Amino acid sequence: MSERKVLSKYYPPDFDPSLVGRSRGPKQVGPKVATVRLMAPFSMKCTTCGEFIYRGRKFNARKEIPEERYLNIQIFRFYIRCTRCSAEIVFKTDPRNQDYQVERGAKRNVDPWKRGLESDKDETDEARLDRIEREMAAEGDESLVMEERNAMAELEAKTADAKREMAVADALDEIRSRNARLAKAQRDGVDVEVVVAGPSEEEEKRRRREEEEDAEAARRAFAFARTQELLKEPVGEGEEMIVDGEREGGSWRGGDTGSGPSTVAGFATVEDTESVAKPVSAKPAPAPATVVSTDMPPPPTFKRQVKKKKDHSALLGIKKKPSLV
Repeated sequence: MSERKVLSKYYPPDFDPSLVGRSRGPKQVGPKVATVRLMAPFSMKCTTCGEFIYRGRKFNARKEIPEERYLNIQIFRFYIRCTRCSAEIVFKTDPRNQDYQVERGAKRNVDPWKRGLESDKDETDEARLDRIEREMAAEGDESLVMEERNAMAELEAKTADAKREMAVADALDEIRSRNARLAKAQRDGVDVEVVVAGPSEEEEKRRRREEEEDAEAARRAFAFARTQELLKEPVGEGEEMIVDGEREGGSWRGGDTGSGPSTVAGFATVEDTESVAKPVSAKPAPAPATVVSTDMPPPPTFKRQVKKKKDHSALLGIKKKPSLV
């Protein structure tokens, strides 16, 4: 198989270079034409079949360089074919408006951002200068008017209007929901005045009384639990415990010894849930009472206790030498 890229070519032995002459044809007349690859610069619609050709579609186009110029700027003309019916579409450059113009074969789609510039294509240079002068004068007058207005004041007014509209809408929704509730209550046979007025004074008092009773029951329960914990803990040495209530001769007043509370092995039990054991130093007993000495620990303290550090040197087998000082 021969090489694809060769540096030397084969010449047969009977090759005569004098027989190969240079053929000179006539020079090309008319504009220069070249084949280029381009993309559609705008969206268009084919007038033959109605096919839409969108911006950015690639074509193998013929580029023609005519004799036309604008302010010594060369104008180029391009020939493409429709992707559906292969009809020829011709457009050229427009240096004056920095755009393109369709000559035949298609119709350009409307560009909203260029709607104001379409009327300027047919005006002359003098008309354009006059129009620019009028626009500049009008802009000067408008600038004076705009300076008098306060943009911030307009913005604040718009914001206040929006807030007011939102408040009105919320109030309307609340009124509608209230009317709907009242209509439903009337259909169910409920007295509307009672629903609107809310709970009466008697119901409020009853509710408060129930809340107070619940709070009192909870307080009694917590007091009973605290009393049981205090009675289960032994009293420390040198302290005395006084139990609310009076006892004489091992029996409670107004009752028999068998029916009253009993003292077992230095512990005292109290039948009433509200009677709490109190130290003598805190508050002396107002009435004569029997002092029961129990082994109860001292009251807890929140003072920080520093624990002595353990010497782990003996566990590790390290022997410390006695200090000489």
